[in-house]
Amino acid sequence: MKITIKLSLITTIILSSNLIADEKLEDISVISATKSTQKLQDVTSNINVITAQEIEERHYSTVVEALNSLAGVDFTSNGGAGTLTNVYLRGMSSNRVLLLIDGIRYNDVTSTSGASFAHLMTSNIERIEIIKGAQSGIWGADASAGVINIITKQAKKGLQFSASEEFGSFATTKSNINLSYKDDQFYLQANHNDLNTKGFTSYATRGTDINQYEDDAYSNKTTNIKAGFTITPTNKIDISHTIIDANGNFDDTTADNTFNNNSTDDKFSSINFNHIDSFNEVNIYAKKSTFSRVSSSKSAFGQNNSKFNGNVKEYGLTSEISYSIDSFILLGGEYKKFEDENPTIHNGYTSKAFFLTNNNKLNSSFGTTIISESLRHDNYNKFDDKTTGKIGLKHTFLNKLNASANYGTAYNVPTPYNLYAPGSTYAGIFYPIGNQNLQPEETKSFDITLGFKALSLTYFDTKVDNLIQYTSGFNNINGTSKIKGYELTYSQNFLDDFLINSSYTKLDTKDADGFSLQRRADESIKVGLDYYGVENLHLGINGEYIGDRIEYAYGTHNISAETGNYTVANFVANYEVDKHMSVYGKVDNITDKYYQTVNGYATSPRAVYAGMKLTY
Repeated sequence: MKITIKLSLITTIILSSNLIADEKLEDISVISATKSTQKLQDVTSNINVITAQEIEERHYSTVVEALNSLAGVDFTSNGGAGTLTNVYLRGMSSNRVLLLIDGIRYNDVTSTSGASFAHLMTSNIERIEIIKGAQSGIWGADASAGVINIITKQAKKGLQFSASEEFGSFATTKSNINLSYKDDQFYLQANHNDLNTKGFTSYATRGTDINQYEDDAYSNKTTNIKAGFTITPTNKIDISHTIIDANGNFDDTTADNTFNNNSTDDKFSSINFNHIDSFNEVNIYAKKSTFSRVSSSKSAFGQNNSKFNGNVKEYGLTSEISYSIDSFILLGGEYKKFEDENPTIHNGYTSKAFFLTNNNKLNSSFGTTIISESLRHDNYNKFDDKTTGKIGLKHTFLNKLNASANYGTAYNVPTPYNLYAPGSTYAGIFYPIGNQNLQPEETKSFDITLGFKALSLTYFDTKVDNLIQYTSGFNNINGTSKIKGYELTYSQNFLDDFLINSSYTKLDTKDADGFSLQRRADESIKVGLDYYGVENLHLGINGEYIGDRIEYAYGTHNISAETGNYTVANFVANYEVDKHMSVYGKVDNITDKYYQTVNGYATSPRAVYAGMKLTY
């Protein structure tokens, strides 16, 4: 394995604002912490970065796989590829995580589950920035658990081309092609990824052989196009457009079903004008997220086709002013329109916001201190005005010991579907859904971190008021739900040829009545070991242990199932044939462990994949 690739992966594995990496950490920049480009080491927030090098070395197929490698991240899934997937960030569910693709909102306004993580592939990702803790003071609503920003790849100088092909279990094929061109005035980058799999059953009675059920197939075609024009040395325009076209079968909660199908056709677009002068840097932007999906199902009561259509339009401006070498102030405003176009709802709301962030970096004989403060005011036409904020402090001592603390407030607004979805009658019983009296959730979060070289310890504490849950329709739950815990991470290169990375997460969740929140693992251990002792060869094994995880019987606090207490391990091997060609193989669930993340839904048995990549 080339030494540059090895060092790149080593740096990637320990990329965190609270771990100290000697190899090129100063070269890593992030934009999600303050909406401004900053060096990772200059960010106070709890932030992780997953880079393209790690994704390619470990051959993660989906964003969820990549995210699950991190401390404080867990997920559940109602079956295999393309089925409903919920990502938990420090115990808070997907609809409380703001997910962005190149800064464009991916949270579905026609859904109650937030972003559709299941449809996100990794083929064209430059890096994923994960910021934990309340971020509404910077990003507004839906960022009460944190922000995940997926940055797609940029064009490189000259004409570049790459293609890859993968084959594997469940008749899976995955193809990717990437083409880009860049000169001093213009760039164009296009990427297309095509995934097809027969899959395996979504539904499975616990402990049964999944082969007795029918397979639930899935296909995903994701296309990304980016272009940019340099108008003058100080003015440029950037354009981005992403299309996700997915189709998959799914099963009900109580039976195998050959008729259920979901189709998705989502589009995400943006245009940004950037101006830089001696006084400030200005960005003026317009963004649009379009959601379109159809869910078809068949039961004893007949065929049902449910259509969901909606969009989010966003217009804004930011201005970043540097007033000393290491200090800046960023201010801006936004207008957003959220609309559910489904005929039975056809409603939405608008918001106007003003935000301000100040960041200072102070150097002294005792080390480096970074202070960041953010304040944001949002005005919704359906809800009360809300002011949120965040403050962060980080100090790095000269002996590579560092400490940081962050406090933030946040809120989560109901989606138009939460508010206006009509109820339905099933078997003669009416089930309510929407509730126009819903109010936003309010969140307060705090974390404190100590880090020394390769070791980091973080304690976090989150409180949520007016939690929105489905209880005979969507309702606010009176009282305060509490989530707290800690994360311990350790990553180190040793004996020249080995790299170990590990983490332990302990989670304690309680709703307003003192009951544990369901489907959250109370603890997890994640370990990875990589070997580079043979030239051009990389071998890696990674695994996780999931502790107690419970589910309640519908509408009660009676435990109906326990889905935790299992260990899953995976293996990957990469070989560089030459500078243009590489081959790889991987085995998921190498011990063929039977487990479920959601009661009644299957997970993958042992699966084997192999692939090849060409780059020119």
